[in-house]
Amino acid sequence: MANFTLDDVRQRTYKARDAWWTVLLVDPLASRLVKLTANRTRVTPNQLTVGALVLGLAAGACFAVASWPWLLAGALLYHLSFTLDCMDGKIARLKGTGSVFGAWLDYIFDRVRVLACAIALMGGQYHATGNEAYIWTALAVVFLDMLRYMDALEIYKIRAQMRDTLTAAREEAHSLEAAAQRANGHVDEDLRSAEGAFADDPEADMEDRVVGDDPANAALQSGFYRRFPWYIRVRNVLMAGRIRPHLFSGIEFQMGVFIVAPIAAAAISGAIIPVVAASAAGLLTFELIIIYKFWLAARDYSRNLTNLNTKITEYRTQTPGDLTTTPATTGSG
Repeated sequence: MANFTLDDVRQRTYKARDAWWTVLLVDPLASRLVKLTANRTRVTPNQLTVGALVLGLAAGACFAVASWPWLLAGALLYHLSFTLDCMDGKIARLKGTGSVFGAWLDYIFDRVRVLACAIALMGGQYHATGNEAYIWTALAVVFLDMLRYMDALEIYKIRAQMRDTLTAAREEAHSLEAAAQRANGHVDEDLRSAEGAFADDPEADMEDRVVGDDPANAALQSGFYRRFPWYIRVRNVLMAGRIRPHLFSGIEFQMGVFIVAPIAAAAISGAIIPVVAASAAGLLTFELIIIYKFWLAARDYSRNLTNLNTKITEYRTQTPGDLTTTPATTGSG
């Protein structure tokens, strides 16, 4: 059997920045369960993923009953389901047993759990009260969950394309710069300032790193920093506790709908819809912030790629013909 320590689990599996719900309410328990599971069992990440789905469906069954004891039981089971869902990724990172299929399975089962619990929770309330607003609330929950993940995946894909294009432009510029130096001994410092203006964005990438990684090469979008300099201070305070500034993500939305709302409804009749509405407002607010930051990043990308291509064109005129290449283009992104 393995002999992982709790510090091993934290260093190798904790994301450098994560949702505050996960950091404060899940990781303290999940890390200890991961240590126990990794050292004393042969449970695989995919088995944990299946277990998370089973607990999620059990939570949905409790929600469907609609009475207050079952709402509380459903909220507890959903939290345990999410804890298992966090454990599968931690086990995979700790043991190096992650797989493409496992990532797909985790994503699909997450969506199935949200769909099943939304239908069960709101369907149970509709059956108990006859209020059609619960049907529309279920549709809203499913739509917002879908929107959040579609937007996140698309932004991640386009940012990767942007970085790849800039990397290609930098490599070409360096090659031509070296040739220009050999041809006339002149070094243009403007190139370095242009190529450094757009760096990796930890807002988009840092959640995929673990605590033990070195994040020193990451820099936030320069455009967003210029407009909101106070954000850096807030970000640094949150980063000290591994909490991402995106304070209301899909995780907090799910927890608001499937944990906070049922608990509130167990105490106050009719509380589910107001809590879900507040959770939806929080999600949409922070999604708009993400879109705004992405827009600024896209502007920086286009501007600096244009600068790089201008420099590339200048260097091409100073280099022998056999080193001439085609400048990078912005593409559909």
